[in-house]
Amino acid sequence: MDICKQVGLNVKRIRKEKGWSQEELAFESGLHRTYISGIERGARNPTIRVVKKISDTLGVDTQVLVG
Repeated sequence: MDICKQVGLNVKRIRKEKGWSQEELAFESGLHRTYISGIERGARNPTIRVVKKISDTLGVDTQVLVG
């Protein structure tokens, strides 16, 4: 599977487990909601810094999003 799609699926899964909307994740991480949407769809190729920012916001290790 494409790494961007894998990261997106993991972000979406963990976000939903927390009961957060895309807007809540965007607000908490300081990213735009449409950017979060693009990541979750695998349409965006986030930098490692963005992946780290999202993982910190979700409270998981970066490897969880990439793995």
